[in-house]
Amino acid sequence: MPDLNAKFIDSSAHRSGVGGVMIVVLVAVVAGWLYTQRPQPPAAVSTASRLLAVESNTGTGFRSDAWFLPDDDLLGFVEIPAGPFLMGSDPARDPLLFDNERWTPSGGSGSVDLPLYYIGRYEVTVAQFRHFVEVTGFRVDPAALAGAADHPVVAVSWPDTLAYCRWLEEALTESPVTPSRLRQIVDDGWRVSLPTEAEWEKAARGTGGRTFPWGAEPRPDRAHYDGTGTIPVGRFTCPECPFGLFDTSGNVWELTRSAYRPYPYDPGRDVDLDEDALWVMRGGSYSDPVRNVRAATRGGADPGARRPFIGFRVALTRSEP
Repeated sequence: MPDLNAKFIDSSAHRSGVGGVMIVVLVAVVAGWLYTQRPQPPAAVSTASRLLAVESNTGTGFRSDAWFLPDDDLLGFVEIPAGPFLMGSDPARDPLLFDNERWTPSGGSGSVDLPLYYIGRYEVTVAQFRHFVEVTGFRVDPAALAGAADHPVVAVSWPDTLAYCRWLEEALTESPVTPSRLRQIVDDGWRVSLPTEAEWEKAARGTGGRTFPWGAEPRPDRAHYDGTGTIPVGRFTCPECPFGLFDTSGNVWELTRSAYRPYPYDPGRDVDLDEDALWVMRGGSYSDPVRNVRAATRGGADPGARRPFIGFRVALTRSEP
């Protein structure tokens, strides 16, 4: 099997191939495109009659009056405590590792210390993204809205995901339906964004360097991989997962706000855009083999790529997206 260093997605003309480093995208072009695509101010309360409420198989409801986010006091955001965690892979512990997971050429993991942050329990669903599109008129690939309401949204580009994050932040700030605990957080200056790859990895595997979110061995009863097509978010329960997140292995690859760089990881590079930046995606997808759905696996996507196996989840962070 080829090294996942080569799993980069080419956005030009939506070619179907997966190959090496592909396309140079000028940051100025992306920024200009985002400006023209910027959403309009959100409605205070969603028009629930236009969309069906979504229920996950875990029994947790999704609120039709709150942008189809999960029905709890943080609308699906999970608090990840501050502190260090092991990032990357040690060949002595994980023989399935790819070279781009090594902290140094000789191997081993590295310790990364993160401040407190929040991350979505679920991948962003079609219902959530569809509501954003209907409220704002944001232009997307029709494939993004073609799936079932409770499946993860796919066929979204990196700029598409950032537009959703900016809209959701404004909605949470301005709407009377935002729960008081979450309102306090956003009023204190927290931003809705994609997670960094370090934030994603800590939330998925915990602090001790697990190979998979649930432990050391593959478990097809814990994740949707090596199969076909997306499934509803939260279909696979994972009581062993350290922070209660769903689908961090399989279902869809998840975009992050980290530019793809060799390890060791440097938090400063997460806001260091350059002309040929590719963006890290994590978690593997429904069609990937078990090696690709390990917690440390790193893929890279061109920012303009829209693919049926790439989605995202959101985070709340004090740093700039």
